[in-house]
Amino acid sequence: MALPRALPRRSTATTLTAFAVLVTLGLPGPAYADDEDPSAPPGSVTTSPPPEVDATSPGLKLADGATLAPAKVLDIKSVVEDLGGEERRVDTNENVTFALQAEVLFPKDSSKLNPEARSRIQAIAEEIGAQNASNVRVFGFTDNLGSYAHGLTLSKKRAEAVHDQLAANLGGDVTFEVRGYSEDYPIADNTSEQGRRKNRRVEVSFPRSGSSGSDKSTGSGEPTGSGQDSG
Repeated sequence: MALPRALPRRSTATTLTAFAVLVTLGLPGPAYADDEDPSAPPGSVTTSPPPEVDATSPGLKLADGATLAPAKVLDIKSVVEDLGGEERRVDTNENVTFALQAEVLFPKDSSKLNPEARSRIQAIAEEIGAQNASNVRVFGFTDNLGSYAHGLTLSKKRAEAVHDQLAANLGGDVTFEVRGYSEDYPIADNTSEQGRRKNRRVEVSFPRSGSSGSDKSTGSGEPTGSGQDSG
């Protein structure tokens, strides 16, 4: 008895070759099921419902007799400092303050402006003019090295030097307040040279456009710096 003739088997390689030909010719290939819903962007579907909020909850109500505080505009402060920390600008709703490290303005233990200082002071003068400020405060500060008396004298002389350069650029329509504070009002830790360098500085502050200019501080009710200069 003759056995049934076995049908030839198509190799897997032959099947893949045929599929590649179909793709090359642009003919439709085998269809695959897509379980995802293409109409829903990824991450847009949540599996949990939003929490329910009870509008009558006592925690959402004012206590008996309580009233809302009067609305007020918060004083927003913006601080911008260059990479080396040599110059810093602080903007608030009321004031603009520039803080220049003493090293970029003066030689060691000196109140004589160096050539590079004049361009920096000129830029501050231009900002004062842009803000139409008529009252400008120029405050000098040092670190806590040396005597307080020496720092007081040095910080005042440095503030006066910056004032003289500003006045030369701005003319006679601006009123200046010039002070030296020695090591008072530090803005950094005097235990490190990096902190002392920040404290040795001259600050120039003035009201922003539209401000009354009645505040004699740098924006916080008092000067921001300190220090008695080690040189």
